[in-house]
Amino acid sequence: MGNIFRTNRLDHKSPLAGPTKTLCDTVTDQPSPIFSPAFARGTQSAGPEPSPSDPARAERPQQFHTMFRRASCLLARSLFLSSSRSWVRPFSTDLPAAPTADSTFVEAWKKVVPNIEPPKTPIAFVKPRPPTPSSIPSKLTVNFVLPYASELSTKEVDMVIIPATTGQMGVLPGHVATIAELKPGVLSVHEGNEVTKYFISSGFAFIHANSYADVVAIEAVPIDQIDPTLVQKGLAEFTQKLSSASTDLEKAEAQIGVDMHSALNSALTG
Repeated sequence: MGNIFRTNRLDHKSPLAGPTKTLCDTVTDQPSPIFSPAFARGTQSAGPEPSPSDPARAERPQQFHTMFRRASCLLARSLFLSSSRSWVRPFSTDLPAAPTADSTFVEAWKKVVPNIEPPKTPIAFVKPRPPTPSSIPSKLTVNFVLPYASELSTKEVDMVIIPATTGQMGVLPGHVATIAELKPGVLSVHEGNEVTKYFISSGFAFIHANSYADVVAIEAVPIDQIDPTLVQKGLAEFTQKLSSASTDLEKAEAQIGVDMHSALNSALTG
């Protein structure tokens, strides 16, 4: 594949190219019967199967070899052309915000019930996406939600520390756009000298280029609302279940309980 790239580059108007031909030109100059219209219509497959000593049968491996060489050449050329283009995919925050009204639903509603205002769909409650600022703001805007509640909504803070699966990750204003999977641990929200800590079970964190951070967790509770006695009791129970588990399902369930209560214990003692 590397030779194909080098040959293609030398084929352009370069003093090193000379009169040599590229691999693509070599394959193109040798058209194979496998690409002929007769082969496409299936006429070559008609009739009895040629004998092993038939020259037509002996030529088939060469035809397929030429076909694969041609396909490899075309793939290499497309990869070379795509890599030479200076194209950068924009961030989601750089794209225009979607309209806040479902025009299709509104038009359909007015045709059926023209005298009643159409109800609002969920998209009507979605606020337009804030643009990416030209300079780094002084605050980080955080949204922290659970399936049943919203803990923080557009809260401006100085920093958040999230328990990512790759380790503790601090997020400041101007952080690069990132998506991080969360593990059981402590989510710290720093606002001046005040630090609020939550224990989360799992989830995802979405860090946007416009200094917005969305943290979505399955379960979360403030650290000061956790009972250390119940944590120690649960850790002992799941440790006992893990040692006495006989099936893979029992072992997996017990291991999840041990990991969760170990993280809770570390959050209280750390």
